[in-house]
Amino acid sequence: MATNIIMPVLGMAQETGTILRWLKQVGEQVEQGEPLLEIETDKAVAELEAPASGVLARIDAQDGEEVPVTQVIGIILEPGESLDDVAPPSEKKEAEKPPVVEKETQKVETQAAMPKAGKKDEKVLASPLAKRLAKENQIDLKDVPHSGKRIEKADVLNYLESRKQEKSIQEQAASMRILASPKAKRLMRERGITKEDIIASGLAGKILTAEMIENIKVPSARKAEAVGQMQRPAEVKGGEVAVPMSTTWQIMAERTTQTWTSAPHFYLIREINATRLFDWRQSAQKQSEAKVTFTDLLVKAVALSLKKHPRVNGTWRDGQVFQIEDINIGVAVATDAGLVVPVIHHADTLSVSEIAAARVALIERAREGTLRLSDISDCTFTVTNLGMFGIDMFQAVLNGDQAAILAVGKIADKVVAVDGQPVVQPRMVMSLSCDHRVIDGAMGALFLQTLSEILEEPLTLIN
Repeated sequence: MATNIIMPVLGMAQETGTILRWLKQVGEQVEQGEPLLEIETDKAVAELEAPASGVLARIDAQDGEEVPVTQVIGIILEPGESLDDVAPPSEKKEAEKPPVVEKETQKVETQAAMPKAGKKDEKVLASPLAKRLAKENQIDLKDVPHSGKRIEKADVLNYLESRKQEKSIQEQAASMRILASPKAKRLMRERGITKEDIIASGLAGKILTAEMIENIKVPSARKAEAVGQMQRPAEVKGGEVAVPMSTTWQIMAERTTQTWTSAPHFYLIREINATRLFDWRQSAQKQSEAKVTFTDLLVKAVALSLKKHPRVNGTWRDGQVFQIEDINIGVAVATDAGLVVPVIHHADTLSVSEIAAARVALIERAREGTLRLSDISDCTFTVTNLGMFGIDMFQAVLNGDQAAILAVGKIADKVVAVDGQPVVQPRMVMSLSCDHRVIDGAMGALFLQTLSEILEEPLTLIN
């Protein structure tokens, strides 16, 4: 049976993904789970694994192409199958598309590459959430394009967004022709930017989302020089120099800006006695082949604390608080390309040695640029540690739609009062950034109290 390869959805705010490089060519044998292509999503640059074993029979989106989420980008066939049994090849579908690109919305692009939800007289399968959302917005589910066996909530959200964009895009198209991604078009409207203000660096002069992030206005006379180039000229007016940014850095800039401007942050700070952490680390190291770090101990302690305070392992979505059962801890990692957050899944069920082994493998893939989508997906809480850089304390920006992030500084000897006497102790400062829509001050304080108790008396735990 033919298997569709689709552009994945990793977040509610994600609209598109960009294909950076196919790792397999048409006609090659692929195995389920092996890296198939590299893509850029709103979270990071990662490898997309093959969803099935077979032969890569068709590629519908080429390197450098930005594709709406859930759209089919290729097909894998089992031995003996033929493309005659599946949808027509992408070349035919491209020929059927309207020639005026600027009038296409995300809805049109999706419909051109996906099977329709069904004819008017056919029964439409949809998830309960999709049905409820459609009913609330007075949408006929038969009009919603989708790629799976049934319509999901993300399909309805994409359709709603496309309807909002359609009128504005058509009005804009009357005065100028724009070849741009759906997200870039939206940002252009929000910031009042015209195509003459931007050097388009995408294929065939396409305006990319990354260009909208910087919002650097460049004279239109220089636009022709930059078509097809992936970096802007370094020299700009006033003797300033524009620093080339990696895709990873651009994604980080966009996501932190969105989180900072949408989530009401507040911060809780607590200093703990780190004396017992050294004993815990030594004990855990005896049971681990991988090097155990203080970050590994923090991940374990945070996971156990989240089990006692599940509200902190939550998110704000659609005007409602959701608690997430799985405890998946992200660890912020600095790479040459920028900050990425690989995820240790089900950290509450792992020993410290297992956490250490998982962290080592994730960091290696992050720095080599070979993270898989599973490595960066489903994060519910993030730990960021700058202690190794000599930082005493800092406050972090929330990671995506998570309710909290823990920022940790260095362990340093301090003189403190114990029973009225001065004593030198290793101390560590922790800062918890919280989304006030999900967590209030008392909830955050209780979580930090539990975390502090575990870190100050950790040897009672099973490593």
